[in-house]
Amino acid sequence: MADTAAINSVLKDKALEHVWFHVTPPKTLRARNGLTVFERGEGCYLFDEEGRSYLDALSGGAFVTNIGHGRKEVAEAYARQAEKLAYVTPYSFVAQPTADLATKLASLAPGDLNRVFFGSGGTDAVETAVKIAKQYHWLGGDQKRTKVISRRGSYHGSSFYAMSITGASHEYNNKVFSPLVPGCAQVPSHNCYRCEYKLSYPTCGVLCADMIERQILHEGPETVAAIIAEPIPAAASIYEPPEEYLPRLRQIADKYGVLLIIDEVINGFGRTGKMFACQHYGVIGDIMTMAKGLTSGYAPMGATIVSDKVTARFDAAEGRESGLNHVISFGGHAASAAAALKNIEIMETEGLIENAAEMGAYLFEGLETLRKYPIVGDIRGRGLLAGIELVRDVKTRQPFAPSDMMMSKVTGHLQDLGVLARTFQVVEFGPPLCATRADIERLVDTLEQTIVWFMKETNIQ
Repeated sequence: MADTAAINSVLKDKALEHVWFHVTPPKTLRARNGLTVFERGEGCYLFDEEGRSYLDALSGGAFVTNIGHGRKEVAEAYARQAEKLAYVTPYSFVAQPTADLATKLASLAPGDLNRVFFGSGGTDAVETAVKIAKQYHWLGGDQKRTKVISRRGSYHGSSFYAMSITGASHEYNNKVFSPLVPGCAQVPSHNCYRCEYKLSYPTCGVLCADMIERQILHEGPETVAAIIAEPIPAAASIYEPPEEYLPRLRQIADKYGVLLIIDEVINGFGRTGKMFACQHYGVIGDIMTMAKGLTSGYAPMGATIVSDKVTARFDAAEGRESGLNHVISFGGHAASAAAALKNIEIMETEGLIENAAEMGAYLFEGLETLRKYPIVGDIRGRGLLAGIELVRDVKTRQPFAPSDMMMSKVTGHLQDLGVLARTFQVVEFGPPLCATRADIERLVDTLEQTIVWFMKETNIQ
């Protein structure tokens, strides 16, 4: 055991010295529970270098491993294709798995979303979507249509353009990387628990949706290229929209000739109990982005799929302008496509999407029992995408102060008890879609223990 501990310590030192970790500050990584080295995964569980097991209640930490860890079939599908042909350039070459995957995605996507542009992940899927929207309008003679409207509280990626679309939702980005890309406007979100107008649904009339129309009119409809929306925002504060919200966005987009981009990077591939979350609301985007669950993290891949209306304009154009002026070197990677196909096959043959709906209902049933505690402010989400907002005062909805260290303390205590989750103001859960009733019960029980412990820590009765 001593030798194992020494090896782990050396490995962590190497990582801290040479790996530039995403987002997390080095001092945080050096703190207790700051950095964990994982050795393997199996189903809904991860195992660290010391042999401890953790219920992975975040599907790899970022809502990615929808089918669970350790599926040899996916690794073998990737290896077979990589041995045969791993890569060809996406300019004018294609391998069979890539063509097969595009065909499969067209069959799964709602409506007439039929043509797929492949990339490496969710961020570049969003970049691609916005470029498609701009070039679509340019080809139609509307060169002034360059602006994109998004919602505060949403997250659309970390590249410069995607970060700019996310905009004021993340103050740090504005502070450090300003000036951001012009022409990116944000409107209030549909987070009913934190309504910026202090209104209540349904008497509010879904004013947050109408604000998108008002923003279009403010900017000038002739200048707006697209509206982008996650069906259920998930990256920082999970909340489901009112039933009529997304349909109204569809109506507004059609009214002003604006393209609607549906961002399914986190929501998609069964996470909410349907293949794509927009299907809960009967809404079809002109463009839809996807990643994460597309391969369940077994290979890097993202995709942007567009409607026949959009592709028709490109197909009708002449010369170089008829092609999308955009390239991602690893787009349509043949081995990644093979992994994605096997991943989707597992979802379908093992009924994982149906399981996500069933286990999601069981998860929310369990979370509702925690409302008896005076710091549980709100519980929201859909399927295996759940958020529970902890507050200092339920009546006033007063959040915890930074000095309470709620985020780090709650996350750390959950990890000490063997459950990996993520906490901002909201404790987020998104276990793999293969989760069982026992997994859900453990998740809820561990959260309850953590709530009781944290109340004692903060002297709340």
